[in-house]
Parts: sequence; C-alpha cells; structure tokens
Amino acid sequence: MTERRDDAEERQGPVIRDKRRIDPKTGEVRESAKSAPAPPTEKAPSGADGEEVAKVKKELAERTSDLQRLQAEYSNYRKRVDRDRAAVREQALAYVLGELLPVLDDIGRAREHEELTGGFKQIAESLEGIVGKLGLESFGTAGEPFDPNVHEALMHAYSDEVEEPTAVQILQSGYRIGERTLRPARVAVAEPTADLGPQTEPEAKAKAESAADGEKPEAEPDGDDAGDD
Repeated sequence: MTERRDDAEERQGPVIRDKRRIDPKTGEVRESAKSAPAPPTEKAPSGADGEEVAKVKKELAERTSDLQRLQAEYSNYRKRVDRDRAAVREQALAYVLGELLPVLDDIGRAREHEELTGGFKQIAESLEGIVGKLGLESFGTAGEPFDPNVHEALMHAYSDEVEEPTAVQILQSGYRIGERTLRPARVAVAEPTADLGPQTEPEAKAKAESAADGEKPEAEPDGDDAGDD
C-alpha cells in the first residue's frame, strides 16, 4: 500500500495549497478567511482588578508630582545659592577696593605734581591696572551736569556760564564697581545766576565772589539794631 501511495504522489507531482485570504481571480474574501477566529482582545479589568489599576495610577501621579516639586525646589535652591555667592563676592571685593581708594588718591595727586617717577611709577601703574581688572572705575568730569546720585557738592557758586547745575571742578574723583558706587565724585557746583531772580542777582554775585575768594560776607544788621543807632 505504501509503495502504491508513493507511486501515486510521484505521478501527481507536488501539491500547492493556496492560503491567501483574497481570491486572486474574483478579488473577494474567501469563506475560509471569513470563518477564521478573530484574534483574542485584551479584556478590560473589572471589579477588584479595576480598583487596583486605579490605585496604581493614582500613586504614580502622586509620585510624579512629588518628583516635579522636588526638582523645582532644587532648581530654586541652586539659583539662590549662586545669587548669594555672587553678592558675597561683590561685597568682599567692594570692601577691599574701598580700602584702596586713599592710596589711589595719593597716586593721583603725585601724578598731578609730576612726582610719579621711577620705581614708584611702576608700582602705581601696576596697582591701577590690577584694580581696573577687578572692575574698579573712576568717574567725574568737569563740566558734566550735577547729579546728586553720583556727585557730592563741597563748594557752591553761581555763574553766568552755565545753564543748569554743573560740576565745574572735580575735587576728588568718584569710584564705582559695576552698578555699586563706592564713593561719589566730590565736586564744586555752579548754578545759573538767572535762577536767583532779578532783585537778588547783584547781591548773590557779590556773595559768590566773596565765597570764592575765601572772604566771609559781613552780617547784615537787624532792623532793631539799625533803629537803635
């Protein structure tokens, strides 16, 4: 029987089984494909399983919220530490540079009197270069408008040559580091004479000239004293 079956298969040739869902001739879905069982679908949890899933989701949301809050707090902490560190550095630097201002004043006076020579000149220039690299800047120029935020008036007068309160002379340079003023520029201020008004202008001129010459204006007698004379 086996030999007969083998002979029959040899005579018949190879058997080809077509398992395509779509019939290539008609273009329709074959009956065998229609009757094939649908793939299994995931069943939605119900009962106790559904409650457990909801509980896990709630805990996950809480943990995520905690992590985000901790991350935000740590970021704010780092920013605060960096800001405090920069403020401490700026204060320490301002203190050190502030202690050096009298030395810089002496160097400036020596330069004005042409006494800045030799080794002292090299040391002075090195010191000025170092404080300049640290951010120290001098300010104050004769002829600039008077600004009480950066100027300190040590002398006051009236002048026809100015149209607004003006720093006509820099008595001592001001210094700042960044936006911080270490010392205001100490100046002599002149105001327009026209601000006094026409009635008091001559008298104010005389007082201003006396103050400029170092003379103390005479005190005006009171009305009662004049009457007694």
